Amino acid sequence: MVKSVIYTLAAIALSVGLFVFVDIYVNRQFSQFYGALETLYEKTENESATREDGYAVKEMWADKKSKLHVFLPHNDISYIDYWLNEACGLIYTENYELALGKLEVLKEIALNLPAAYGVKIENVF
Repeated sequence: MVKSVIYTLAAIALSVGLFVFVDIYVNRQFSQFYGALETLYEKTENESATREDGYAVKEMWADKKSKLHVFLPHNDISYIDYWLNEACGLIYTENYELALGKLEVLKEIALNLPAAYGVKIENVF
């Protein structure tokens, strides 16, 4: 009986620890991605963004998403891919006004998506 209680408490503690780690990890990854989006947004706003700037952000995201697939649904990740590809395409054609709109959406996603999977009461129930 005592062993069962100890094992149960240990499993609960390990689960909580894992959930907290995942929450911190996902938030850190999206925080770095948001920083890159901010820089790209500022360059696009100044109309100095180039194709290489967009590809640098895409490359950064490709590295992050390969690890985030473990923690996030594939649909959310492909949603970010979609918006990022559109923004980069608009930057490539120097359509900066439309690109700003796409980047604004990406920034909102980067801010709000991690909270949807965080360790919170509203996400548990």
